[in-house]
Amino acid sequence: MNKTVKIIQDVDGENIVLINDIMFKSRRLLNWDDVEKCLKKYIGQCVEIIETAEKVYIGTDFPDEFAHSVDTKKLRGANEKAKANMASAVIELIQIADSKIESIDYDNKHKSKAKNGWYRYDTRFGIPIYDESGDLIRYNIYKARMLVRCDKDEQLYLYDFVRIKKETSKPHEQ
Repeated sequence: MNKTVKIIQDVDGENIVLINDIMFKSRRLLNWDDVEKCLKKYIGQCVEIIETAEKVYIGTDFPDEFAHSVDTKKLRGANEKAKANMASAVIELIQIADSKIESIDYDNKHKSKAKNGWYRYDTRFGIPIYDESGDLIRYNIYKARMLVRCDKDEQLYLYDFVRIKKETSKPHEQ
């Protein structure tokens, strides 16, 4: 397991992936090509979702979609930084995904990639917040929606993480 990433449970028993090593620190001029390069290490891996025991494969289309999707281009500020830093915790984010729902193909633009439809799952992660002296003071917790496509052979492939949004509840204290 990645030492800079760990799965914990909040007070309600819900899983959260804590990302301790911030790879992409700048809120300005984030280089999404660097994020895409980081994600390529996951291609070919298969990860099991704990809740459903479904196996999700990471295909060659995932890094590009994650880094250059319409949803990614709309992100700004802390949400943009949070999505970029999810790159170090993709495996764990898949593992804790829950609340599976079947979804339609919006705008009918991905029929060839998802012959058997789309699934959406919820996942959560925390990004550390440090004070001026570099000491950890808390984690900001974010929600994300994981998009998974089901191909013609009924295999599940990770497609993207969208709807990155900071939770408004009390942040997780260290």
